Amino acid sequence: MSDPEITVLEALHSTPARRYLSPQPIGDDIVRKLLDAAIRGPNGGNTQRWAWIVLRDPGVKAQIAAFYREGWESLYGVHRERMLAADDPNFRAGDHLAAHLEEAPVWIFPVLMGAAKSANPRLGSSVYGAVQQLMLAARAYGIGSTLTTLYSGHEAETRALLGLPDDALTMALIPLGYPSKGRWAEPKRRPLDEVVFWDKFETA
Repeated sequence: MSDPEITVLEALHSTPARRYLSPQPIGDDIVRKLLDAAIRGPNGGNTQRWAWIVLRDPGVKAQIAAFYREGWESLYGVHRERMLAADDPNFRAGDHLAAHLEEAPVWIFPVLMGAAKSANPRLGSSVYGAVQQLMLAARAYGIGSTLTTLYSGHEAETRALLGLPDDALTMALIPLGYPSKGRWAEPKRRPLDEVVFWDKFETA
């Protein structure tokens, strides 16, 4: 695939979570381009204390997908009957991802080294900007993505499966795949005037 032509603002306005992902392969050359965009992202002090795990191994994916489904079921699956009766499209998309997660051809794990015992609630500031750049670059190539963490109830097991040192911390799982359903569109959001405040927060 040739290099994409999409403006930054076009990507920013059309990169929602995509949870219906095709098993169509993604070439290593494209994955490298996405990660090269990711590592240009911001990180605290330019320490770059990160690692990026590209996971394709179906056996490892199957084990982590089981962890993910456990997390999904405990938080959201228990409401399945009610949510399906309400025909909630967001629930349907999340439920689909949980059931088909390992079918996404490429998974990316952003990892922070030396972070496993940190109690800093803002720790992710050193990697999530780079994660968003990964997702924007994926959008430019027509590849869907979403940031997920529901596997993290089994963080120690996940670290072991990925061969990470004990002091490392996985910060997310980003499944990548060409979308199998839906279209690229600007997601619906609350109006700016409802969520933006000048100088101080105010309630109505």
